[in-house]
Amino acid sequence: MAKILITSGPTRQYLDPVRYLSNASSGRMGAALAQAAIDQGHQVILVSGPVSIEYPSQATVIPVVSTDDMLRESSRWFPQCDGMIGAAAPCDYMPKFIEAEKIAKTGQPLQLQLIETPDVVATLGQAKQPHQWVVGFALESEDRHFRAIVKLEKKHCDLIVSNGPAAIDAERNEVELIDPSGAIVTKITDTKEAVAQHLMAEIQRRLIDQTVPPHRASNL
Repeated sequence: MAKILITSGPTRQYLDPVRYLSNASSGRMGAALAQAAIDQGHQVILVSGPVSIEYPSQATVIPVVSTDDMLRESSRWFPQCDGMIGAAAPCDYMPKFIEAEKIAKTGQPLQLQLIETPDVVATLGQAKQPHQWVVGFALESEDRHFRAIVKLEKKHCDLIVSNGPAAIDAERNEVELIDPSGAIVTKITDTKEAVAQHLMAEIQRRLIDQTVPPHRASNL
């Protein structure tokens, strides 16, 4: 049995007490991966941004709001885990200044200064130990394969899942699983539940079976 950290859902970056930047990620892919991992007999720690779906009851769910929150909780749990799957869609930008009061309408354009948020997968990928593995997700609208390979290298991933904008808040997904050489391990177009089962089978064969410590492998 492996202990797997999965990040899921969107994050929110508040502009003022009521408004925020975010995206339409539903958490369905993270939930499907969590269930697939549980079905394989693994323990799942699920760090999730705000979602309306229900996660598997067997998973330990850690709710977060901002990208900083997600990084903090993921960094806290990752050292206890054998690997992580970064299925979340964290908000990439945050306001440089957060207003203490609700921003009033003035009839004039509103200018926002945005700065990048920390990269959760890249931070954990850089911190992983020899016995740990990291699987990332790359959602791109163009040059998907090339950009996924670049992200795999920059984020120190062992595998990366490439998909497109159509995956957001959808019941189905079309993905490519890519290895460090840039080769496509598998292509899958199906429901997110079926995609998750296929992905977890490859993760089991290529990563978990190769890196689970002997004392854990003997209990499988």
